[in-house]
Amino acid sequence: MTICKVPTRIVDLVQAEGVDTLFGIPDPSLFAMFLEAEKRGMRVISPRHEQGGALMADGHYRMTGKPGVICLNKGPGVANIAAGAIYLAKENVPAVFIMAQRHRLYEQRVRRGKMQYLSQPALFEGAMKYVGIIEYPEQVDEILQEAFRRAVSGVPGPTYVELPLSVMQAEMDLPPVLTPDRYRLSHQRASDRMAAEAASLLQKAEQPVLLLGQGAFVSRAHEGLTELARKLACPILTTSSVEIVALEGLEDRTFPYGSPVSSEIVAKADVVLAIGTELGETLHYGRHHHWQKGRTDRKWIYVERDPTAIGVNRPIDVPLVGDLRDIVPQLNEVLAGTSRAVPAEMPEWTRAHAAQKKELLDGVSTVSSPIHTARLAVEASKALPKDVVIVRDGGTSGMYFSALFQGTVRDAMWNSNYGAVGPGLPYAIGAQLAVRDTRRVVLLTGDSSMLFHVSEIETAARCNLPVVCVVAVDHAWGI
Repeated sequence: MTICKVPTRIVDLVQAEGVDTLFGIPDPSLFAMFLEAEKRGMRVISPRHEQGGALMADGHYRMTGKPGVICLNKGPGVANIAAGAIYLAKENVPAVFIMAQRHRLYEQRVRRGKMQYLSQPALFEGAMKYVGIIEYPEQVDEILQEAFRRAVSGVPGPTYVELPLSVMQAEMDLPPVLTPDRYRLSHQRASDRMAAEAASLLQKAEQPVLLLGQGAFVSRAHEGLTELARKLACPILTTSSVEIVALEGLEDRTFPYGSPVSSEIVAKADVVLAIGTELGETLHYGRHHHWQKGRTDRKWIYVERDPTAIGVNRPIDVPLVGDLRDIVPQLNEVLAGTSRAVPAEMPEWTRAHAAQKKELLDGVSTVSSPIHTARLAVEASKALPKDVVIVRDGGTSGMYFSALFQGTVRDAMWNSNYGAVGPGLPYAIGAQLAVRDTRRVVLLTGDSSMLFHVSEIETAARCNLPVVCVVAVDHAWGI
């Protein structure tokens, strides 16, 4: 048993989750927590605006798989984060928002003119998976653990913990904090029966296809996915969120969904293995458009954390419910010894896709003045190092950067679910925090999007984060 105060205990609980970075603007409500975190070697990143901090936590999560922890000042600080919370909810990002609050007695006080006081929880109930208020110091463990439990379970998302000043100074005699596997489900493989059915379908398939989304890369499952893709020897389709990404060594068999070649691949496919993606609107719900061509009786195997998502947008033949970080190795186990030949059509698909990209490239003006965004996309992407992390932002500029990107990368991010412009610079800062000095993060964006959070350039400079920003400037909103 150890004697500690609430801020110290919160740092204990956060570290137990493997989190090493806090995002938040310093305030007396948070000083004790931040000082304790820094004393232990954790990083405290202070953005210029609270919303920027939430988006940095998002970018950091996409490169580490670790939930974000964002600490907010009472009143205006909490209010400023509302848009950031909605971003994370729409992008399925697990995060715990620790919201400071004035003493609890203000909750029922009828006096007017209360300084920095808001009734905060009601403002966030629609965006948060869980809202908890630490009314008594003895609740700190159960409420923080519930916040992490909900954030990372099922479809990931943000949770809310309110921390009133009235509980901050209490001293408690507490045992060591529990590790995550002691209080929540931290690993989840699919059932053995479903895994065996999936293996049987894949081994008998004539033309399987692997469909990969952002979740496959956020989970840092690159190595296991590469092993699985090599076993299946099939084409790989990437969703719009990661359409410039390819697993190492598999570039020549990776095609963005929606491209002409991918349409032909889908038409021939008799088994689809979908990993790390919602079967949502940008994939035509797995039922319409490209999926209505060719072998419409194709079978679907779906790796999904949320059991309530199975069969909603389309029927699923073999649901593999659980964490892809556990299920991908499980599939590699049940497919051990599997040997398939690469489809005879693969060289032609690769050639046709390269020809389509060249046709786009040939249409780009090389003499435009000022430089056209299409040409900027081509020239900038040619100059990037091989191991770069790409962050895409902007409306039309983002489309040019995607369509005319030269080559492929191992990691890229874009807020594809929410579809907003402006989060790119904070994303890039969070991503650079994650990779430290081992890789360079490059933001591809437009001038209007860049200006949403341009003040965070100071954050990058102050934190020694050498993010590269490529900005298409036309001094205008819109297309």
